[in-house]
Amino acid sequence: MKNIILIGMPGCGKSTIGVLLAKAMGFRFIDTDITIQNRTGMLLQQIIDQKGLDWFCIEEERAIMSVEESSGCVIATGGSAVYSRSAMRYLKENGFVYYLSLPVEQVQKRLYNIRTRGIAMRPGDSIEDVFRRRRKLYEEYADITVDCAGKSIEEIVGEICDEHALIAGK
Repeated sequence: MKNIILIGMPGCGKSTIGVLLAKAMGFRFIDTDITIQNRTGMLLQQIIDQKGLDWFCIEEERAIMSVEESSGCVIATGGSAVYSRSAMRYLKENGFVYYLSLPVEQVQKRLYNIRTRGIAMRPGDSIEDVFRRRRKLYEEYADITVDCAGKSIEEIVGEICDEHALIAGK
């Protein structure tokens, strides 16, 4: 069965949902943020602080393009993955893209560590600024939008499992 790719804002639950979804589906779990950290030996925020945002985005694209599997994986991307057209094209060729949609107010509540979390954002940007820029891209690349507002993790996992079985033809 084709890969499940999760996109969305930092704090929307991509990694948490991804782990549980992979377990429920019997898929392998890949977190591209962890791939970046393993490849560089640095935390995401260290990369941004020491190498810059452009270098971080290049590393993010490399991490995504290094995923060789075209089936049987749940892939949690970094929130800024949508800035790379080539990475998103590659992901869409190898799976179904699910946008985990959450209102900006809920994202803000979850992101208590905005300056140390490793979020790809320009100096002076607020979460609202990042949300505004990225939402259009998330919607553009998504095959399916999952409204996560007011739902438990288990409900979201169940919804994606059901949807994926339908669209992947299982």
